[in-house]
Amino acid sequence: MNPDEYDKLARIDATHWFYSGKRIVVRHWISRYIRLEPEDVLIDAGAGTGTLLVEMARYCRVIGLDNFEESLNIALPRIQAVGGKIIKTSLAKVDLPDSCARVVTLLDVLEHLDDDQGALREMVRLTRPQGLLILTVPALKMLWSDWDVALHHRRRYTRSEFLRLVDLPGVELLHCAYVNSLLFPPIALVRVFRRFFPRPPGAARAEDKIPPAWLNSLLRQLFVRPACWGWFHPPVGVSLLAVLRRAC
Repeated sequence: MNPDEYDKLARIDATHWFYSGKRIVVRHWISRYIRLEPEDVLIDAGAGTGTLLVEMARYCRVIGLDNFEESLNIALPRIQAVGGKIIKTSLAKVDLPDSCARVVTLLDVLEHLDDDQGALREMVRLTRPQGLLILTVPALKMLWSDWDVALHHRRRYTRSEFLRLVDLPGVELLHCAYVNSLLFPPIALVRVFRRFFPRPPGAARAEDKIPPAWLNSLLRQLFVRPACWGWFHPPVGVSLLAVLRRAC
């Protein structure tokens, strides 16, 4: 990401409906399949500002992986304060033993990488048998905008592309669906509009603002509730979610 994006994220990710909602969805899918114990390890690959790890430290041991100084400067003191650790590393090869984590999360990370499947294989290596991997990625090329450019995305995925990505030996697919679908129409409208009518230089993006409390709460519910329905497989969405289990 552009360096200043980390500062923007740090200002809003604790309460913004999208970021806080995404963490609620992750916790839901973890608890649906396993009960974390204090000695278990959760690895967040691409730890960002570290908020997920700070929240999960009450349930288990936490480790963050990241390779960007801007991220490490923000996340390191926060994660250390809750007894966790962060490792500066590429996701292509991580200096941790096989099967060391019960849960590995990659939340809006794979779209940044040239070799997304190679990084995913490495995360599978870190996951112990019967452990979970929770993945989110941005969906649908039609939503490409200045947001993707600023965050240095290399791609947005269709569900079929995402399914091919996660189709790895020894990995069981538990769930894969588009999410943030109820809000797809207005978000798509804004993104397409911005493609033809770019923001003036220096103008704030809608994504960097926290809506009024009542609207922020409503948007969070519209995002979270459908994303937690195992039976709900909408045809489109702003993001994609996959829940994987390492079978062996």
